[in-house]
Amino acid sequence: MTPNPLLGVLFHWLGGFASASFYVPFRGVKRWNWEIFWLTGGIFSWVIAPWFFASIQTNDLMGVMAQVPSSVVGWCIFFGFLWGFGGLTYGLTMRYLGLSLGMAVVLGLCTVFGTLIPPIFDGTFMTEIAGTLHGQIVLLGLAVTVLGIVVVARAGARKDAALSTEQKAAVVAEFDFKKGIAVAIFSGIMSSCFAFGLAAGEPVKALSAAAGTGPLWTGLPTLCLVMFGGLITNALWCGWLIARNKSAGQWAGAPDASGQRPKLLPNFLLCAVAGTAWYFQFFFYTMGESQMGRFGFSSWTLHMASIIIFGTCWGFAFREWKDAAPAVRRMVWSGVGLLIFATLIIGYGNRLAS
Repeated sequence: MTPNPLLGVLFHWLGGFASASFYVPFRGVKRWNWEIFWLTGGIFSWVIAPWFFASIQTNDLMGVMAQVPSSVVGWCIFFGFLWGFGGLTYGLTMRYLGLSLGMAVVLGLCTVFGTLIPPIFDGTFMTEIAGTLHGQIVLLGLAVTVLGIVVVARAGARKDAALSTEQKAAVVAEFDFKKGIAVAIFSGIMSSCFAFGLAAGEPVKALSAAAGTGPLWTGLPTLCLVMFGGLITNALWCGWLIARNKSAGQWAGAPDASGQRPKLLPNFLLCAVAGTAWYFQFFFYTMGESQMGRFGFSSWTLHMASIIIFGTCWGFAFREWKDAAPAVRRMVWSGVGLLIFATLIIGYGNRLAS
């Protein structure tokens, strides 16, 4: 199949929308501790959705998995384990900074590390990227992406600096800028490990293709391995919190600290939607990457940029920017404009290479 970078960009935007939207259903969960709804949604993200969609979209999934070398399995799970720390603290970042500012800081770091380190590690950066015109155009797109992220993050910082403590709490109930920034930096670095896990899973894609799976879907079996690593990290942390807070009974309808009982069916459904949306970002990511040709490394940049674009839109939808000055609002939209422009640059560079 001939790569189609424009189609790849569309898939990456669909994945970015899914990622930016996944936390929205969690906002509707009532009277469940964070660890309860995070782990519940995570079961769909890390186990149910990956294996379900891989089983229906790929050929001989279990046969392919049986052929994967143990070293490849180990590296995929290891990088998924590290990525799990990023995903875990990503949720905490949303709690402390809100959707728009939290995403900008986390994904800015994640973009740089996740895009550049894999081609540097496999030795293709200088020859196939920095040494070619289309590769240099893609790198220009990465630079514009980082600039857009910086503009969005600075707008968020200016907005938060101008708000009173009461205004911040009204928008983000647990707002804590210093704690949020520290968590966001750690989350951004760890989250980039997902890109390393996908790179480690290239042999899995080859085995799936050999089994007759179409090019759009060969990346799905790798997701099963990488996301299992994320399950380990999150299950250990949430399990510790559940034991400490004695919150396991909430799954069965135990009352919260105020004595009120949760409505179980809505909570489970909302967590299922949130978890599946979280998975869909990578479902569409693997589809987009399959269309980017030799410059598949740029997929990570496109993915991150689209998440920030849609995350900023959600931030406005939830009125996180309602008290921001007009100049600050113009700044954040100019950052979003830069991210859209960067997407066009990267798409053009990939088009030249195809």
